Amino acid sequence: MYARLDGAIEELRGRLGGLPSPKESESIWSDIWHQEAHHSTALEGNTLVLREVEQLLEQGRAVGAKPLREYTEVKGYADAARWVYGQALEPDEWSDGALITLNELRRIHHTAMTPVWDVAPHPDAGPDEGPGSFRRHDIHPFAAGMKPPPWPDVPASTQDWVDDVVATGGALRARAGLGAPLQEVLARLHNRFEQVHPFLDGNGRTGRLALNLLLVRLGYPPVVIVKRQRDAYLSAMHKADGGDFAPLGELLARAMLDNLNRFIVPNVAGPARLVPLAALADKDFSVAALRQAAQRGRLDAVQGGDGIWRSSRRAVQAYKRTKHRRRPRVT
Repeated sequence: MYARLDGAIEELRGRLGGLPSPKESESIWSDIWHQEAHHSTALEGNTLVLREVEQLLEQGRAVGAKPLREYTEVKGYADAARWVYGQALEPDEWSDGALITLNELRRIHHTAMTPVWDVAPHPDAGPDEGPGSFRRHDIHPFAAGMKPPPWPDVPASTQDWVDDVVATGGALRARAGLGAPLQEVLARLHNRFEQVHPFLDGNGRTGRLALNLLLVRLGYPPVVIVKRQRDAYLSAMHKADGGDFAPLGELLARAMLDNLNRFIVPNVAGPARLVPLAALADKDFSVAALRQAAQRGRLDAVQGGDGIWRSSRRAVQAYKRTKHRRRPRVT
């Protein structure tokens, strides 16, 4: 299983020759940003649909009639994800050159959770448990049986997690001496963070953002665990609690492959090949604009069983030529 997935991942990464910056591939990074903000918050119960997320992030418009908390959850997550992408590619004084620092971890949580905390703080939070601060409450055992450490142990346990990531960093960067497939090592680190559960709220979001900080620093795109994978994700995390990291590793490997394809496909797709709209967006048409054109029948496109719209370069060029052409009046 891993030999095939890992081979495909490394082949695509080799062809890419390093991740392009958000300025170089703005439309692709933007689509990943929308997808991540939507799906990662949806895993936690947020009900905004992708169209509402796109309008919120691109236009600042709260479309729909959802509770304010849901819009601030998405906005906070999106702000944190954008910071993670930039920090991974062009680190500032928050970084010391390691794969992650404790201050970066706390900054992620603070950025993601401050907007929602401002309108709906955790009802049990004490004055020292706000965004970026460790919990000072014990967490009840999860439904699957895993119990996070008592709160006095959280600072040391979180630092141990950071130290583990840093100690593993050299082997991760070299892809050698890991003792397990890369994706299983990442699965172990991701699962261990969730076991520590260092914050009173927002641990799932913070853990996925921290994982993406590691991935981008290792030269891989951020992963997006989509909401339809929620049951599989939770099941894989439960198995990881028991020491079986393979299911979670496979889920991460497939997500890595999906987003590597987003960067690679625009460079290799022929003019008639059907590819996701994210691979066809450019300065003239965003992914949202192409999706809207597809839904209205203006762009020749098909929607697959996975919900993703696909079209071709040729179809987009045809749409560009006809977009501003006056339609004949029907009498």
